[in-house]
Amino acid sequence: MEITTGEIMETVENIQNFSKQVIGNLSKVFIGKKNVLELVVVSLLAQGHILIDDVPGVGKTMLAKALAKSVGCKYKRIQFTPDMLPSDITGVSIFDQSTKKFEFRQGPIFTNILLADEINRATPKTQSALLEAMEEKQTTVDGTTYALSQPFIVIATQNPIEYEGTFPLPEAQLDRFFLKIQIGYPALTDEIKIIQEQKIAHPIETLNSVVTEEEILVNQKIVREIFVSELINKYVVQIIRNTRENKDIYLGCSPRGSLALSRAGQIYAAMSGRDYVTPDDIKYLAVPVLSHRIIIQPTARLKNLTPNVILTDILFETDVPGGKFTQD
Repeated sequence: MEITTGEIMETVENIQNFSKQVIGNLSKVFIGKKNVLELVVVSLLAQGHILIDDVPGVGKTMLAKALAKSVGCKYKRIQFTPDMLPSDITGVSIFDQSTKKFEFRQGPIFTNILLADEINRATPKTQSALLEAMEEKQTTVDGTTYALSQPFIVIATQNPIEYEGTFPLPEAQLDRFFLKIQIGYPALTDEIKIIQEQKIAHPIETLNSVVTEEEILVNQKIVREIFVSELINKYVVQIIRNTRENKDIYLGCSPRGSLALSRAGQIYAAMSGRDYVTPDDIKYLAVPVLSHRIIIQPTARLKNLTPNVILTDILFETDVPGGKFTQD
């Protein structure tokens, strides 16, 4: 069935209202970082997972808690440590003496929003317990597959300056994160406001939900109706191909990166009040969507190049649809 222009604009309005409600509520706790909050909502509507890579004390854990409270979802936290086992995440089968049968006890992965705090402190074996859940929204224990609750989002945090006792995330797992976010320190006036507002109690204690699980699931579906032109798709793919051909990049983005960037563009366009994606949407989202999906060359590290810098150069060098002209 063909969707009318009126229905599309109603879809845009619904997504706009949804995002404004969530961002407005998060702003009560997370002050002065609207761009970060926008990216969180983009990932939420894309059914995507978030990797927050930043120094201690900037609010990584608080952001996850505030999101869970704002959307009225079940929330659980796992503090990753080197001695943690996969069963500590997925659950374990225990023999029940009364029934003479094994009974499955669900682990913390059976929730809507899962905070994987300091995920890189766990061993690769334990980290891999999240792979199936992040991609297929299910987990397998003792040969039995269990579906996870919907929506299901992993928000993982890691500290970029601490390396002792850590295990870098494998590329297969990094690629499953929809976005990588760096929060950064607050501005001067924002930090003063944070001190004032937390003088007596933390604002998160009075935070209420503003949207329901059902609204999340509905908006996750309708956002797919936002129009993406063939030129925009070509632009997305060209950016991805340029990451594979760049001399400073050892391993470029996979097609999963193309899909993620296109979907993020759809959501951000709707949040901006448009029923179509523009090149500016793609350029704005390219770094958080792609930076963790590339491996840079050792020689690039010697030149102090980072994935963010390399991607910014790629965006500058990639022809923008409608932006190329020739002289007569």
